[in-house]
Amino acid sequence: MKMIAVADRAGGIGCDGSLLIDLPTDMKYFREKTAGATVIMGRKTLESFPGGKPLPKRRNIVLSRTLDPDEASGYEVCRTPEEAAEKVKGEDPEHVFVVGGGEVYNLMLPFVNEALITEIETVIEKADTFIPVFSKESDWELASRSEPVHENGVTYTFAVYKRKEK
Repeated sequence: MKMIAVADRAGGIGCDGSLLIDLPTDMKYFREKTAGATVIMGRKTLESFPGGKPLPKRRNIVLSRTLDPDEASGYEVCRTPEEAAEKVKGEDPEHVFVVGGGEVYNLMLPFVNEALITEIETVIEKADTFIPVFSKESDWELASRSEPVHENGVTYTFAVYKRKEK
């Protein structure tokens, strides 16, 4: 299983339920990587999408303690990270992505072996939601990094981290 996120140098990923900054090239990267895949998210992330609707052309799994599974439309509801991991057990892990938000990233991290992190090369002070900074985590190693992209006043790279073999 993989996770995909955009984070600043401090691991900041969001503020008030939204992304920190609009990065069209990163959004295109997200769409390309997750198209046709299974995405796992929290309720708040689902609600942040246009119309509160699941992502098209993907299998959507929502980790939630409050959503009614019988009322789910276009997505499946799981109550625990273990239940979500079980639902995707037979799938190719290359096509399963944890897509947010902060609490779900942290809950699903034990099941993740690869992290696709768009790394903003500054700290955005307004961040109120965070993920681990993979470059500082000893269980992870950098597998690749793109050339820098300059957009909307920030510089960022597309980094891939892999969990170290034990």
